[in-house]
Amino acid sequence: MHPYLHAQENPDKPAIIMAGTGEVETFAELDQASNRFAHLYRSEGLQIGDTVAVFLDNHPGFFDIIWGAQRSGLYYVAIPSRLTAAEASYILSDSGATMVISSDTKLAVLDELLNLNPDVTQYVYGADDDRALEPALAAMSDTPIADQRHGTDMLYSSGTTGRPKGVRIPFPENEDIGQPNALVAIAQGAFGFTPGCTYLSPAPLYHAAPLRWCMTVHKLGGTTIIMEKFDPEQALGLIEKYQVNVSQWVPTHFNRMLKLPEEVRAKYDVSSLKSAVHAAAPCPVPVKEKMIDWWGPVIMEYYAGSEGNGFTYISAPDWLAHKGSVGKALLGTVRICDEDDNEVAAGEEGQIYFEGGSPFSYHNDPEKTKAASNSHGWTSLGDVGKVDEDGFLYLTDRKSFMIISGGVNIYPQEIENLLVTHDKVADAAVIGAPDEDMGEKVVAVVQPMDMANATPEFAQELEAHLRQTLSGVKVPRQIDFRSELPREATGKLYKRLLRDEYWGKTGSKIV
Repeated sequence: MHPYLHAQENPDKPAIIMAGTGEVETFAELDQASNRFAHLYRSEGLQIGDTVAVFLDNHPGFFDIIWGAQRSGLYYVAIPSRLTAAEASYILSDSGATMVISSDTKLAVLDELLNLNPDVTQYVYGADDDRALEPALAAMSDTPIADQRHGTDMLYSSGTTGRPKGVRIPFPENEDIGQPNALVAIAQGAFGFTPGCTYLSPAPLYHAAPLRWCMTVHKLGGTTIIMEKFDPEQALGLIEKYQVNVSQWVPTHFNRMLKLPEEVRAKYDVSSLKSAVHAAAPCPVPVKEKMIDWWGPVIMEYYAGSEGNGFTYISAPDWLAHKGSVGKALLGTVRICDEDDNEVAAGEEGQIYFEGGSPFSYHNDPEKTKAASNSHGWTSLGDVGKVDEDGFLYLTDRKSFMIISGGVNIYPQEIENLLVTHDKVADAAVIGAPDEDMGEKVVAVVQPMDMANATPEFAQELEAHLRQTLSGVKVPRQIDFRSELPREATGKLYKRLLRDEYWGKTGSKIV
């Protein structure tokens, strides 16, 4: 069901609750606000198939904008809120957006954007100039526009390995704004989301998963609790306060909650949780084991991308029987291929492809679109993995992150997963750095829980920790310490920035 139907049937039910302020928006208010945005888009000349951009932190009006675009037949682009003007300008230009909506917290960046993209109309929450959004919305009707049509997102990759790629998915042939979609079916059938559920969203809304899962909950008539910024103890408190029963996480969230003192974790009742879904990066096996021990068999995992070309799923019981797996395909068929596009046997590593998934293209980049497919027409997100005899998929790492040292292929994820299980490690990244003899050497960049531990002695302790499990070729030849790693709030690591630094490249930027 579309949120407007819930507004008719249950108008006073909260659709959105902001975690920090407690601000509530009901389904009736969400419906009215999204209608006003739809009229605003039409008044500015945006027609079916056009593009609007959202450049916001986790703001109370975020979904007013998005649902307004969804019912106006627009593509809506969520720009990561921490980008510079130059980086945001690239996405505006590449996507063809003719309007961007933001807030007064970003006025300095918006002023630069106005110079870089003078033809893109700006509307700004809290502005005191002609960009002010509130008076413009107040002048609009809160009833539906005459030409409602189903729109959809156009999301950009997080740019961990280069410039972000815009994923443009064709509009559904059915124009009905309330038509069902695959994610609603997956949420109910696999993850146990129920009508009227209460969902905690701890991640930035501009990312694909939080955006799409929150909209799915709205379609189910449920309430979304939106954290303005993730805090591990606050997340536990919100689960208890609102009796949250469904949620979505990344492994970094799990790791940070597990690093809380035991007495802090024990303070909060999380027994209301029926489904704690995680994705975005491989979860270290010990971390997931501890989460299942703590929260019970409610930890569920999937593997997918903004491209929507495939989707795998695994429940907690299946994971305990296939530790480290991301499950079996619910959308598409998993194929593991070698460099010549030949499918490999069970247990052998290769590039992960999906056969029969949804079609997609990278906007304005036919070469990247072509590179995402192999000779069979199967599509890939660029990850490497294997399938076991039972058909369960395991991720090894990004193909582009692979280190070749002395002719041996080394995947950093395995080393990173071991490092973060150490009690004194908050975060870790492993990269390949230049080496005269070996071509590349393995380097670990570690964020300690306490920077007082950033010593040669601790580096030796970590090396000994790794040697208990890893072969010598995988043990880092160099361990460096940082107070913080360049990790996106969605949990993705900007490993390219670290790699460029060690390879002496300059001018590298997060885009």
